[in-house]
Amino acid sequence: MVLRLVLGALFVAMAAGQLASLRQMPGILAGYGLVAGSAAAVLAVALIVGELVCGVWFLARPRSRALVPVLVFTGVAVVWALLAAQAFARGLTVANCGCFGVYLVQRLSWFVLVQDALLLLYAGVLLRTALGTPPPTAARPPTAGRPAAAPGGGSGSGPGSGSGPDPGPGPGPGPGPGSGSGAGAPDRQDRSE
Repeated sequence: MVLRLVLGALFVAMAAGQLASLRQMPGILAGYGLVAGSAAAVLAVALIVGELVCGVWFLARPRSRALVPVLVFTGVAVVWALLAAQAFARGLTVANCGCFGVYLVQRLSWFVLVQDALLLLYAGVLLRTALGTPPPTAARPPTAGRPAAAPGGGSGSGPGSGSGPDPGPGPGPGPGPGSGSGAGAPDRQDRSE
């Protein structure tokens, strides 16, 4: 939860810096050598909106497992990582990575690549959490020292109690060893519910 709050604050700060530098952002993004002109302007707006969505969501709902903000976060992280990795691999000199617009200028270096890799790693963790197991309140395992409730609602759980699966060896539907013999106890045929 703390990491989500930190990332939420970071993404809101990034979006604020980029929004304040909106006129310069297309030029900054063009420095990566993949986009220019109107495509760079569209990418700048998309990144700002994505960062705002992620940042505000992480700050407002840090325990949420909602998939949409996780997908937006992943998309933003992938775009920044791809921009940086391809420019670095091509040997381009990028004087300002643009993470905060014209503020907190940081040249493209291995350190920026590490930051992007960490964002991608966390995106993977978030995706696994959002797509993986249900919230802990959905299905609780039995409490230690206390048996799970039997499907028939009975309080007993051993052989001959009339509740739970029939451990008896008898193949037939009639009463047999371990099938329960109390009044109103269901036989095997009635347990198919």
